[in-house]
Amino acid sequence: MRHPLRGWAALLTSTAVGLALLPGAPAAAAPAVPAAKPAPVAGGQSVDDSLFPEIGGTGYDVRHYGIALTYATGGTIKATTTIQARAARPLSELTLDLEGLSVDRVTVDGRRARFVRRDTKLVVTPARAASGRFTVEVRYHGRPTTHIDPDGAKDGWVPSATGATALSEPVGAQTWFPNNNTPRDKATFDVAITAPKKLAAASNGELRSRRTRDGQTTWRWRQRQPMATYLSLLAIGRFDVYRSTVALAGGRTIPAWTFVEPGLGSAKAQRDLLPKVLRFSEKQYGRYPFSATGMVIQDLGVGYALETQTRPFFDGVPDDATLVHELAHQWYGDSVTPRDWGDIWLNEGFATYAEANYAAEHGGPTTWQAFQQAYRANGPGSDLWSPAPAALTNPADLFGSPVYERGGLTLEALRHRIGDEKMRTLLRAWARQQAHGVVATSDFIALAERTTGENLGAFFATWLYQEGRPAGYEDAGVTRVAPSSGSRSRHE
Repeated sequence: MRHPLRGWAALLTSTAVGLALLPGAPAAAAPAVPAAKPAPVAGGQSVDDSLFPEIGGTGYDVRHYGIALTYATGGTIKATTTIQARAARPLSELTLDLEGLSVDRVTVDGRRARFVRRDTKLVVTPARAASGRFTVEVRYHGRPTTHIDPDGAKDGWVPSATGATALSEPVGAQTWFPNNNTPRDKATFDVAITAPKKLAAASNGELRSRRTRDGQTTWRWRQRQPMATYLSLLAIGRFDVYRSTVALAGGRTIPAWTFVEPGLGSAKAQRDLLPKVLRFSEKQYGRYPFSATGMVIQDLGVGYALETQTRPFFDGVPDDATLVHELAHQWYGDSVTPRDWGDIWLNEGFATYAEANYAAEHGGPTTWQAFQQAYRANGPGSDLWSPAPAALTNPADLFGSPVYERGGLTLEALRHRIGDEKMRTLLRAWARQQAHGVVATSDFIALAERTTGENLGAFFATWLYQEGRPAGYEDAGVTRVAPSSGSRSRHE
């Protein structure tokens, strides 16, 4: 709508017109020529991730995913994903990641768009170039596939005894909804799951509503804080559902929704432990970064737990260390997310470090003792020291002990060098300053140097980028100091 000029703007305009009509008045300046609109370009078909060079697309930034998915008992789905995004310049073509499934229709800003499938890519050509804020809607159906990771593990859509669970790390999100499947493009989510009323349906964030009609129940979940696609979760099946409220620091309360497969019992000990771990972690790392929590616990057979945002997944009832690990990820990995998979130690090293920190405060060995035990048990020829945590070249190494345990040992070695107080300050600052963002290892090194006033380049080069056991710790004395590492692995 065009708005009439009022107030000072109108006065200045009328005065300028009057002056232009006076004899001898200077000639009015020629009207400015509008800048030419940039020509449309085709978005790139990958983001050149160091370990998964095929993932993602460039030229746009996703702001929100709206997923409406209907699950049939036979294991098929019918779904619509609506993507709200922004393009820096007009796009004549854009690429989404989608594995399997049949695409029925694609629209861009309400106009039907052409599309082609190229392996796991859905390449969309809008009727008009997508410019500024735009919306893509994809309607699709079929039987989702299970993705096999480079290390042989299953992710993506995994059928269960009573339904299916979608675990999206590292690239499995593309098996159940079209998306920009790179950790560097985070977005908010609304997920509506419709399934037979005898089944429950879990996803990330807060449960907005649950309504049953004609034998079908629709569960509507909202993730208000930005989330990487690999942290998305869907679990449909027979679950006992537990709803509670968790009290956090400063009088804040958040809802907890936990889904437990009936054959695994009530998981009461784990449900009771969850708020205690969150409160402990807030004291260590700062404010819990999300508005909901909970768990999904089932016997799926994938062999790992996963830090799915706000609602970690556990393949079987977890022990305390595993629960601590996945909840620590809510700060380190989920809120503060690596932009490239080659920096995954920023997730796993930190969560492993959190395990030993928790154990040290709850009757276990001190974190320095845990460091020494791991260091002495793994001589120079141990697989623990290769590859270096931040120098991965093979995606099959993504979930290996160098990333987890050596990554955690790196943080304990850093704490041993800079001291308890600076380490505590560093960990809290990292979680606070980078909340809901994407980062690189270089960002953490820079913050560590600013926090300490030291040049730590040689230290991090040794611990993060060079193969082999770092020297100089063989005869270190046993003294009580703060956090360290453990030895969890995603693939048990």
